[in-house]
Amino acid sequence: MPEDAPPNGGAPTDVVPTGPRQRVLEMQTKLHRWAAADPGRRFDDLFNFVHDPATLIVAFDRVADNQGARTPGVDGMTVADIEQHIGVPGFLDDLRRDIKSGVFRPLPVRERKIPKPGGSGRVRSLGIPVVTDRIVQAALKLVLEPIFEADFLPVSYGFRPKRRAQDAIAEIQRFGTKGYHWVLDADIEACFDSISHSALLERVRARVKDKRVLALVKAFLKAGILTELGEIKETHTGTPQGGILSPLLTNVALSALDEHLHRDWMSGGRMDGQYPRRKRRRHGLANWRIVRYADDCVPRTQLEVGM
Repeated sequence: MPEDAPPNGGAPTDVVPTGPRQRVLEMQTKLHRWAAADPGRRFDDLFNFVHDPATLIVAFDRVADNQGARTPGVDGMTVADIEQHIGVPGFLDDLRRDIKSGVFRPLPVRERKIPKPGGSGRVRSLGIPVVTDRIVQAALKLVLEPIFEADFLPVSYGFRPKRRAQDAIAEIQRFGTKGYHWVLDADIEACFDSISHSALLERVRARVKDKRVLALVKAFLKAGILTELGEIKETHTGTPQGGILSPLLTNVALSALDEHLHRDWMSGGRMDGQYPRRKRRRHGLANWRIVRYADDCVPRTQLEVGM
């Protein structure tokens, strides 16, 4: 992957990956290089990477290192239970067989409602997948992220490798020094819950031809929610609540928004070059730039001061 976009959660730059981490990094580097070299390429043989032993080991380590490792899903099992009572090698061997044979099926996520900050009395829902599902989602992300990172525009910052909220803020401030005076802060209401499955899968299919990988992604989208009342609620829209894969899938969906809003800055667009931008200002038309962090976006507009 490029220097500014290594795998999410990757090893520090001063640590040389070894063993499974090295194998996964090499796989990711190849996938990213191939995706960047051919924007129209659809990847057909990804399933073997998903259930590769090295991928599952790295995926388990990332789940185990997460703060939610001690929180069980609907099956009541935690990472510690697997380590103490089953054993990680045997557990991953069984999981690999289930994925490879097509037996694996995601379970509904456990819903947990927590108060929203600010003392408004409103609550928001968190989704807690079972540990097994978190591992498979992490494995999918390890394989899919390098491919889609080749397509994402630099205007998006949320949940991307080596990109933080501070970077988005710095970019907004930089535009402020370039003559962009007006800021519009926009938020997509219930974004994670409202994404169309068909539209999302269409964008995934634009890059992924492997039907087994597509089936896994769709299975997570349709896994459902076990509510606090003990009822199973079907998921007809939205990305997996609380899932490791959810931020990546949301970025895949919202990349359509990035492309739409950024098209005027692409070659031949209305703001491509200083002369078109000056001409727009002379006619009282605004020039603008977009900065998106997940479902929050900040367009900055420029009316009088040139770049």
